[in-house]
Amino acid sequence: MNRRQLLRATTALGTTGALAGTAAVPASAAEPTGPTGPLRIHVVMFDGVEELDFAAPYEVFSASGFFTPRPVEVRYVSATEARTVTAAYGTVIRGVHRWAPDEADVLVVPGGGYARRDSPGVRAEIGRGTLPRALASAPRPGLTIAALCTGVMLLSAAGLTRGRPCTTHHKAKPDLEQQGGLVKNARVVDDGDLVTAGGVTSGLELALWLARRELGPDAATSLETMLEYEARGTVWTSAPLG
Repeated sequence: MNRRQLLRATTALGTTGALAGTAAVPASAAEPTGPTGPLRIHVVMFDGVEELDFAAPYEVFSASGFFTPRPVEVRYVSATEARTVTAAYGTVIRGVHRWAPDEADVLVVPGGGYARRDSPGVRAEIGRGTLPRALASAPRPGLTIAALCTGVMLLSAAGLTRGRPCTTHHKAKPDLEQQGGLVKNARVVDDGDLVTAGGVTSGLELALWLARRELGPDAATSLETMLEYEARGTVWTSAPLG
């Protein structure tokens, strides 16, 4: 266990354990029962992707495994079979996995580069067409497709947001609406198998909301404690309120 994992594990125990001098109780003891198989998260990568857009969900989902008995598997994937991706500010990500949405429960599409017409990023991926086509063929029963910031425009290019409640970065909302999306003024929009979030930092809210939905509220609140971050903004959801 490396130092980062040790710190996470210590924090995880601290959020669920009793005060000093008593035994720590694993978070899993308080978690609701659910699927026994792993929760499989695939984060979509492409050249020009925004660092915060992919790193925030990856961090949240990876750490969520400390607060649930259900295994959580997180990996980066590419629709172009690229094994290495260079992000918007030069960060190089190696070991990117093959495209396999049939092996995922949640597919997360980050943004980046939508405003940079002559640089790598969302705009270039839309022009190339490979990733939108891969996304268009990905939907199946049991798969949730999620996107944040201008990554939602990749879903729009794939035809996945047409006629669906959704949101994106505030500067891209007119384009999303023009392309048929039913734009909602919310931080996160949950329309069942399509979940979107708006803003560069919204990967935190998107991941925390999906952690709550898939792993339970105890996991989500424990994650917030560990991260020292409280989810902000409104979650619009098509699910009936109980």
